[in-house]
Amino acid sequence: MTRAEIQQVKLRFGIIGNDESLARAIDVAIQVAPTDLSVLITGESGVGKESFPQIIHQYSRRKHGQYIAVNCGAIPEGTIDSELFGHEKGAFTGAIGERKGYFGEADGGTIFLDEVGELPLPTQARLLRVLESGEFIKVGSSKVQKTDVRIVAATNVNLTQAIADGRFREDLYYRLNTVPIQIPPLRERGEDVLLLFRKFAGDFAEKYRMPAIQLTEDAKRVLLSYPWPGNVRQLKNITEQISIIETNREINSTILQTYLPTQNVQRLPALLGIKGNKGFESEREILYQVLFDMRQDVTELKKLVHEIMSERGVVAAAPAPVSVPAIIHPIVSTPAVQCTDDDDIQDTEEYVEESLSLDEVEKEMIRKALEKHHGKRKNAAKDLNISERTLYRKIKEYELD
Repeated sequence: MTRAEIQQVKLRFGIIGNDESLARAIDVAIQVAPTDLSVLITGESGVGKESFPQIIHQYSRRKHGQYIAVNCGAIPEGTIDSELFGHEKGAFTGAIGERKGYFGEADGGTIFLDEVGELPLPTQARLLRVLESGEFIKVGSSKVQKTDVRIVAATNVNLTQAIADGRFREDLYYRLNTVPIQIPPLRERGEDVLLLFRKFAGDFAEKYRMPAIQLTEDAKRVLLSYPWPGNVRQLKNITEQISIIETNREINSTILQTYLPTQNVQRLPALLGIKGNKGFESEREILYQVLFDMRQDVTELKKLVHEIMSERGVVAAAPAPVSVPAIIHPIVSTPAVQCTDDDDIQDTEEYVEESLSLDEVEKEMIRKALEKHHGKRKNAAKDLNISERTLYRKIKEYELD
């Protein structure tokens, strides 16, 4: 496609940016649209993957058929088969009537399966059958039904790793990944971030009936250097916050940085002296590593203080408790040192580090999130930045029901 044709597609579907990799993704979507090949769209959360299935649908022969978008991660595991494939009356408790299901509804159209990596394995087997033969069976039925559906899937999960972990079927991956489309993260799109900020600022100015915010040159540099872990979605949310809260319509770097609270997370390993050259896939992993290194450092410090006091014959009082985050167990066990005037300091302090696994930390974080939101899993999942399906699985795994 020519640049002019790609620009027309951008205008039609509200895509902002001049990045070459973004243009390439649009080009592939247009080229594959007239076929019935399955497409797998990959990219980080918040990059705007949901626009591409609509491009594929609208430029296909199915454009007059149904287009149904399904968030696989938001449907509980116990009901997802019914949602996708339908059910017969009485198939399970609460099935008071017959349900057609999305694959029945979208016959002749397109289904967009967002967060496809969150599908449970039994549902993956059903989906594979649809891809291979166009056949499916409703829950509670023995009758095979046919459907003519184009499937476009998207995920921010590393499916290759999920296959290695036994969480995703390899045969389904190759069926879905007939044509791959990779959406670039915002941090790799250069000055697109400035174009997007300007667009969002104009939209919110119109929405809230106020002058649009503008960035100073130093603020633009901050915007360009920020890693944007939440991508376009995060940029849009921050632009809206600034538009509403700030009375000054000219935003400098100092003001902007107050809305980027996690901007130093990427620098944590260097700032805090994390040992080794380990690569981190998420901010949470960095924080876990920081906590583990803190545990070691505090233990070493307490040993050093104890040795110095012993050498000088100083009588030790009961040590003050070490303040640690609530999500982990106490770092060391430190009983009080009991001394008399005639006794030397007794070397009674034990430096035994507790075994602290990521599973234990994760379990405690989930438990506290559920307590905070009074058991409401949707709110807890949002707070933890995971899907409801993942939270549901973790609750069962850690027996937190």
